[in-house]
This record gives sequence, structure tokens and C-alpha cells, in this order.
Amino acid sequence: MTRRHKQTSTYPLRLPSSLKMAVREISEEDGTSINQFVATAVAEKITAMKTAEFFAARSGEADIQAARQLLKRRGGEPPEAADRLSESEAEGR
Repeated sequence: MTRRHKQTSTYPLRLPSSLKMAVREISEEDGTSINQFVATAVAEKITAMKTAEFFAARSGEADIQAARQLLKRRGGEPPEAADRLSESEAEGR
């Protein structure tokens, strides 16, 4: 059985000095390397963009009437005590 290894590649990245200093500070506070910080930031950005694309592509498929009917339906179980909002939480909404 063969094992898959993550393939990596090197990419020379040019950052303005001020941005690099900010990244260095944050990565040191996080206990990570600059490389790990940048890779994570890129991954987070890609995930956000892909998520936005996913919902945008499916928004036209939404059945608003069916959703409204579902929200208005009666029945079901009441929320458990741990799931209920306190009065102060409910007022904040």
C-alpha cells in the first residue's frame, strides 16, 4: 500500500516591509512560522471564496415559500433547557 505525501512547492513571495513585520509579529504571538501563517491565511481566503461561490450558485435554487412554511409549522419538541436563551440574551436580539 502506498502512502500519499502532501506535495509542496516553493513560491517566492514579495511583501511590503510593513506587512511582513505585521505577519512576523502575529506569527510569533501565535507560535507559528511566517510560512505557516501565510499558508493558513491563503487557505482561509480560498475557503471563504469557495463558500461564497457555493451559496451564490445555490441561491437561485431556493424555494422561499417552502422555507417560510417550514418556519411557520407547528409541532416538534420544545428546546432543552441548555438550548434556551436567557432573558438578557433574548433582549439582545
